[in-house]
Amino acid sequence: MQRLWTKSFFLLTAGNLFLFVAFYMLYPTMPLFIKQIGGNESQAGLAMGAFMLSAVAFRPVVGGLLDRFGRRPFVIGGLLLFMVTMYLYDWVGGILVLLGLRVLHGMTWAVSTTSTMTAVTDLIPPARRGEGVGWFSMSMTVAMAVGPMLGVWVSQDQSFSALFWVAVALSAAALLLIVGVPMPFMPQSGRRKIKLLEKPVLPVAAVVFFLFIAYGGITTFVPLFADSIRVNSGSFFLTYAATLALIRPIAGKISDRRGEAFVIVPSLIVTVGALLTLGFANGLVGVLVSATLFGIGFGSAQPALQASALRLARADRIGAANATVSTATDLGIGLGAIALGWVFQYTSYQVLFMVSAVSVMVSFLLFTVFVRQLSESRLQS
Repeated sequence: MQRLWTKSFFLLTAGNLFLFVAFYMLYPTMPLFIKQIGGNESQAGLAMGAFMLSAVAFRPVVGGLLDRFGRRPFVIGGLLLFMVTMYLYDWVGGILVLLGLRVLHGMTWAVSTTSTMTAVTDLIPPARRGEGVGWFSMSMTVAMAVGPMLGVWVSQDQSFSALFWVAVALSAAALLLIVGVPMPFMPQSGRRKIKLLEKPVLPVAAVVFFLFIAYGGITTFVPLFADSIRVNSGSFFLTYAATLALIRPIAGKISDRRGEAFVIVPSLIVTVGALLTLGFANGLVGVLVSATLFGIGFGSAQPALQASALRLARADRIGAANATVSTATDLGIGLGAIALGWVFQYTSYQVLFMVSAVSVMVSFLLFTVFVRQLSESRLQS
């Protein structure tokens, strides 16, 4: 069996961890920073939305450029610009300047994450793609647990200026880890038109979109829901992260041996069960059961879907394939948080999580009707 844990794979995964910790440090602290410089709640929402829309708009362009010109210039350039953007936050004194910086930051995020994911994809042996994507995705999961806590601690114990400098240091660490990694690339022959989206991957992107609508609801509303039933929301995310860390390597190996559908189909069903359990939870036990189920279901489905997308993509359009799936991820999280916010405004948390479960059911149906047959036909060909 081909080796997965090469030095290059380890350095890219470690660098990605530092990059995502820096990103997640701003997740809970940016609204507080906006208030400090004179903004309000609506402007905080606008700033968060500007980042997401900028990343969504720019990802397809990045994917096409990666397939034309290679990975290295975009990995290094993206990380460098991301670090500079983090530094510039310390000079912001007004909302309009901040909004412009958030647009720029979203662009650097699109470049750095899409290019890094594509570079690591090139290094993963095809026979171990599910396992490799699962381990690489683990760096994002750990960052999601560490980053917000670190960000809140630094901003409260020190200052926002210290927060931005720590984020700069983490971004620099990511750059230093990755800068020397060899990134093999076979350029496209001829002067073909740059492809912004990889069409064979669009059915997978649709599945990912509806799955991440539910994920957007979890990350946005679990803290508020947990507070309403007098449960510490940290218990949900800690249990979710721990379950994720245990299940992803196992699910990845099963995906490589039995095919992605063998993992994705039951995983989506478990995710539906997790959301329904959360909707009816009224105490700590229900929240912990839901977190465990969500870690098993979502944690297994997400890397398997990524591997399925890579299987369907042409070998010379891996960058466009990763960009297509990442765009669906960003849209699902952003639009899911907005849409589910409207649902909650007129109903309740129970209905909100039930709607999230319906979204995952749509994801399940799309996969079984469209993606599964495509994946199996590509596997046989």
